[in-house]
Amino acid sequence: MPGGRPGAARILYLTADPALVRAQLAGRRLTRAAAGRLRDDVSTDEISPLAAMVHFDATLGRHAHTGFTAGGERPIGVDALRVAGVEVLVGGRRYGKGSSREHSPLAELSAGVRLVFAESFERIYRQNADNLGLWTSTDFGLLDRLERGEPVTPQDLLAGRDAQAAAILCAGGLLAYAPPAAGPGPDDGRPLTLFEKIVRRHRSAEGFVRADRRFIHEYYTGMCAHLLAQRFGDAPVLHDPASIVCFEDHLSYVHRSPLHQGQDLAGGVHRLSRAHRDFVARHGLTDHGVLPGGEGSQGISHALMAERYAAPGELIVGTDSHTPHSGALGCVAFGVGSTEMAFAFVTGQVRLGRPEVLRVEVDGTLPPGTGAKDLVLHLLALPAIRDGAGVGRVFEFGGSAVRALSTDERATLTNMTAELGGLTGIVEPDAETLRFVRERRGVEVALAPWMRSDLGARYADVVRVDASTLSPWVARPGDPGRGVALSALPDAERPRVDIAYGGSCTAGKREDFAQYHAVLAWALAHGRRVASHVRLYLQFGTTDVRDWCAAHGWLETFRAVGAELLQPACGACANCGPGASTAPEQVTVSAVNRNFPGRSGPGQVWLASPATVAASAVAGRLASFRELVAGPA
Repeated sequence: MPGGRPGAARILYLTADPALVRAQLAGRRLTRAAAGRLRDDVSTDEISPLAAMVHFDATLGRHAHTGFTAGGERPIGVDALRVAGVEVLVGGRRYGKGSSREHSPLAELSAGVRLVFAESFERIYRQNADNLGLWTSTDFGLLDRLERGEPVTPQDLLAGRDAQAAAILCAGGLLAYAPPAAGPGPDDGRPLTLFEKIVRRHRSAEGFVRADRRFIHEYYTGMCAHLLAQRFGDAPVLHDPASIVCFEDHLSYVHRSPLHQGQDLAGGVHRLSRAHRDFVARHGLTDHGVLPGGEGSQGISHALMAERYAAPGELIVGTDSHTPHSGALGCVAFGVGSTEMAFAFVTGQVRLGRPEVLRVEVDGTLPPGTGAKDLVLHLLALPAIRDGAGVGRVFEFGGSAVRALSTDERATLTNMTAELGGLTGIVEPDAETLRFVRERRGVEVALAPWMRSDLGARYADVVRVDASTLSPWVARPGDPGRGVALSALPDAERPRVDIAYGGSCTAGKREDFAQYHAVLAWALAHGRRVASHVRLYLQFGTTDVRDWCAAHGWLETFRAVGAELLQPACGACANCGPGASTAPEQVTVSAVNRNFPGRSGPGQVWLASPATVAASAVAGRLASFRELVAGPA
């Protein structure tokens, strides 16, 4: 499969009914009609949940889809797909959304799955599947043929796919593929977007670009090293090692992670760290590691890339879906999986087609107390975005309201391009970009005249937002796209909060901590503290942010109001440290970027801006800063 015996394919429909999922695993065969409604938005957090992430080889197959949720239940147990002999999976819209973890398609492949059907796929998931040799299709007519016992050939599955994806799949995966030699192609003279200009300058072959910087973190280094050893032996030669940056940013707080401790994952974590450090040492790579004492790291990879490395006009790839963070500085930055990074390590090249560019034009003035996080939650709730209008596209953020934002706030927009479904996000560099680089690095950079989109450049679509109409937003538990203006949420629907978490790459920047401080300093001045039933965690994105807060005297305010301060790490956002829930009934208000089921523990996670997180911690329930100020003292 594909090309297997007619009638032999074992199909599992990922339906919204947990009883039907269990019945199929027990041997019942369903038709597409009998399966009923398919689960939309099956995330990579469900396909390969956190407990699976300590593995980076065929062992992953035992954990495939053990986080899959239907009807509030998890009907797929450990090794269930392999034992049931599942060869074909069928899901709904936006299959594989979420993180760039290649663990997900590798887990499916290792469990025996050979083909995945879905109404639509997220870009990173499908590209990772191609790179591994896992077949995917959106043609449900082929599924009907499989149901009838008719053969489906590779040529059938490749219909409608681009030539490069077809060539990679036919080669058996990316590491077995040799890209054709070709230049950037002729200049046709048409007006270009900034993204197109940067890509044209970096095009190395048709379908490939040269990366200025490549970065990886410890969840992926072991898998990457494993893939390189399989293909090239124990001593692969890396291309330009000086431009590779490595990070240990996810796992330095697992000694305080309820999930890691409860499932005895410490051994797996240590194996990941050893594999990462061995690879760094063997190749003499730059590494931002764990802080002395073993708690916290120098910084979250993509946050530190923006603070210390990224520059306008560059092209950057990293093994994290939030790599677009650096697009706030006017560069092209996007996430890739382990196979793609292994390929980039030895060739300096990375796979990139010709995605469409979507312009987000934000004009007007954001009201006081409203910021970039509220804007992006508003965008995520737009029906077109929820239906997948942004999938695989480049988001170019512009307009007077975007130009008025600090680089930290712009990074919130580009960072959450991942949740919008896009390849990357970008903001044209300007005087604010130069100020940011000068302030953070003490160096001067120059902007070239070409570093802007041309008048008349072509866009697939334009989304227009009047910033003056926005207000604080939140996203209901389950998906970042379940957004609602907080003012439209009745009191009866506003939950009592158990945990408030401020941190992550999205909300651990200087500007975010300025928002936390504004709210908490007001509370302290008015005799208020964090509500007695709430635990407030504030986790710095980098040590530079921590030191900046200390220099401003803010740490004392945070502690006095009752917050627990945490050293930089991905932490509760990735269910890797304090701030994650431990019970389904717990309610968290969080400034992180995604709230898929199980992402930050078994509880219910509401997404919000840094200001709303801090205000809710003091109020003890979901509330904006304005509502906190207006309420009883």
